[in-house]
Amino acid sequence: MSLPTHQSLEPRHTVAVVGAGAAGTLVAIHLCEAAHRRGSRLEILLVDPTGAPGTGTAYATRDPRHRLNVPAGGMSCYPDDGTHFVRWLVRHANTRSTAADFVPRGLFGSYLADTLVDASARARPSVAVRHVAAAVTDIRRQGGRMALVLADGTELGADSCVLATGPLRSRQGWAPPELRRSPQFVPDPWAPDALTRLLAADGDILLVGSGLTAVDVALTLDRPGRTIHAVSRGGELPRPHAVAPLAPLPPDGPLLGLPLADLRRAVHRHVGRTIRAHGDWRPAVDGLRPLTAQLWSGLSDADRAEFLARDHSRWNTLRHRMSPATAESLQRLRDAGRFVPATGRVEAVRPLPDGAEGADRRPGLVVALNGGRTLRVRWVVDCTGPATDPARSADPLHTGLLDSGLARTGPMRIGYATDPDGRLLGAGDTTPAPLWTLGAHRRGELWESTAVPEIRVQAARLAGALLDGVTPRTRPAARRPTDQLGLPLSTHPEAATAYCTALEDLMAVRAGSEEALRQAVELDPGFALAHAALAALGHEGGAHVDVPRALADARTAVRERGDERERSMVEVVAQRILGAGGDAALLRHLTDHPRDVLALGMAVPTIAFSGVADLQEDAYQLVERTAPDHDGHWFHTSLLAFIRQEQNDFAAADRLARRALAAEPAAGHAAHALTHVYYEQGDHREGLRWLDAWIDRHGQGTAHHAHFSWHAGLHELALDDAAAVRRRWHSQLSPSRVHGIRALVDSASLLWRARLADRWPGATPIEAVLDSIGQETLEQPGSAFVALHSAVALAAAGDLVGLHRLHRHAAWHSDPVQSEVIAPLCDAMSAAVEERWGEAADTLTALRPLARRVGGSAAQREVVEETLLRALTASGRYADAELLLRERLDRRPSALDLRRAQQLRAGVPTA
Repeated sequence: MSLPTHQSLEPRHTVAVVGAGAAGTLVAIHLCEAAHRRGSRLEILLVDPTGAPGTGTAYATRDPRHRLNVPAGGMSCYPDDGTHFVRWLVRHANTRSTAADFVPRGLFGSYLADTLVDASARARPSVAVRHVAAAVTDIRRQGGRMALVLADGTELGADSCVLATGPLRSRQGWAPPELRRSPQFVPDPWAPDALTRLLAADGDILLVGSGLTAVDVALTLDRPGRTIHAVSRGGELPRPHAVAPLAPLPPDGPLLGLPLADLRRAVHRHVGRTIRAHGDWRPAVDGLRPLTAQLWSGLSDADRAEFLARDHSRWNTLRHRMSPATAESLQRLRDAGRFVPATGRVEAVRPLPDGAEGADRRPGLVVALNGGRTLRVRWVVDCTGPATDPARSADPLHTGLLDSGLARTGPMRIGYATDPDGRLLGAGDTTPAPLWTLGAHRRGELWESTAVPEIRVQAARLAGALLDGVTPRTRPAARRPTDQLGLPLSTHPEAATAYCTALEDLMAVRAGSEEALRQAVELDPGFALAHAALAALGHEGGAHVDVPRALADARTAVRERGDERERSMVEVVAQRILGAGGDAALLRHLTDHPRDVLALGMAVPTIAFSGVADLQEDAYQLVERTAPDHDGHWFHTSLLAFIRQEQNDFAAADRLARRALAAEPAAGHAAHALTHVYYEQGDHREGLRWLDAWIDRHGQGTAHHAHFSWHAGLHELALDDAAAVRRRWHSQLSPSRVHGIRALVDSASLLWRARLADRWPGATPIEAVLDSIGQETLEQPGSAFVALHSAVALAAAGDLVGLHRLHRHAAWHSDPVQSEVIAPLCDAMSAAVEERWGEAADTLTALRPLARRVGGSAAQREVVEETLLRALTASGRYADAELLLRERLDRRPSALDLRRAQQLRAGVPTA
């Protein structure tokens, strides 16, 4: 297919983003990403008077008491990559950060700035990002372009413009003129140095407003001996988030299209049912969030006006909450009498006579509230929040847009009128200018439009719509390049060649597939299948890939450019990574696309992938049914060989594996299958001889050399040759040679099994192995298969704390295999570490038949059985241990198990 290329002589399309706070920075990030995928040439001008992008009003604070009011898991820049911010926190702030944390707001500003730097670096040289440190006072239309008038009178030209100035500055219409003129009045607490005088001076303070701004200002200005009053019309403070939040609960009946009175009653019933069922109202309110834009748009103007007058304040206190830590701090101030909220409104203000507030002759104010109440304070701070009507804004930029007809106000005179992509609609029937907006300016259209979860979606959609006029979204051409089996690829020939090279490497288990896939996405950043394959390799194969980022790139790219097969494959990878029914999705995909070799490899527990677990027999039958589609290709034959040995048809497996190796002597999957045939039949000496010979001839270039070494070590362990096991481990499986997931699955596993068999005298070098793996992989593994080996490795290290964290991760994981198999396995391993062998034996006995659900091969899952055998003997249950050994010897003879059985019969309990 024909895709845009980067040509140095091609002119850049200039986009001016007015405002470099959260909204403007998110727009710039998504413009970089979209332009990179499409090959668009852009110049992005971030026009803002502040020193650096990312902070804006909300995130410029460096007060650690000012926390996000959304958990970190909801604050990613990317709609398709929900953990992006959490991963940044782990790298840059706190390695123990989790999605549930409410972190200081200043950290989020730093994250936005870092993410923009990364996005712009990825998009070079086609995209250039420049910060223009200036305020924009007016925006005009000049033919098909836009002209931005800066505060110094100069003009800046742009092909397109995005208005991302954030909430509108208020004119303080509520404040009496005497107050607005007073030096003791702070009209904007977030202006630079606005609170400096208040921090340096004594005296009580009145905050007008009791929302989240008032809470933050109170925490900043608090000191012993000072009383901070907060008055608002409703008098209510934001509610706190739950310390242990429950999942959102959607309403169980239809709400869309109801008039306000009926909608109010339905919401009250929904909240009431939720409280009765769960003891908390928050899941009910959170369950309404995805519907709020539709509910708001479905109301008549009269109902909207009534909502604003009657329900708005109450909704805000429930919907926009404080972090638990903030709520606790505020409650301490209330308990000490230093923070006093109340219902009221300011009616008049007069200055105190000189000296009335004490000998230091401090100036002060007498504030008259409705109901005859008065307060004597030294300062008054406006915490009422921003304006909603652009016509009433204190910023001439917004009134100028309305006066010129480039924009018109939105519903209920809130924000601006826009089309669904955020393009501003002008007055009358004029053609809309190339002028977009997002965030607070779209509240009239969307209602919920001020939080990052909404703004990031708007930014991504806006970026795509804006670029449609620059580089139209490419569609699959009639003739596209294909992969090895003739399946079309939505990319250009150069990237397709790199992708096919990666598939060849994966089919042969050669090293190089990761590098070839990286080359494919570098050649075509919008190539969804290459991103998806990288994500799959990182998730299961141990490749050095930022898995959530690669998956997000795949999902975004396939929406812009991808056919039905590619969309299906990306969703298969997503479901496997996210633990949401990936097995069934993979089988459906293969039914529709039987020649998809990447999907086929994922369905069978090969070296790189753990295979289908819960629907294993269905997967095996499906692979067999696809044989005619592959016409005896050595890769498909290799997979059939592996399936046959898993089904204990070793003769057929041997025959198929040798047939594949005859066609391709370096076929790693066929070699892997034959290795299992030797092992499962107990032919350990011949299996070891054959495997070492194959490794010497063909295995040095395999991507998973360590796994073949692990198999050789298993043969040596079965032969009861402790010295050979130690030599093998030190020469081929030590941390100097193996790291990451392969070290976890192969190196750590062999150490544990050798220790259980009493074939590793002295301490095992497990700590060095764990250091090469990484804490996140150990304690937060993405798949149940990796989690099984994490439990083994942590038990080998005696790490009870790590096992506890892994248990917690598995217990709350969306994949039921993690919660139902891995969590109790952690309990069993903890019991083994503490030598509570009876408990370990009971749990492992129950888990043994469930182990196949984690995927992988029978030989890999056998580590559960090995641990059970040790637990039975150590707890004195010799009859059960002898029964298990007899079963193992009937299945597969080995010198190790013969020795164990003889010692048990002789009354000598041993490993």
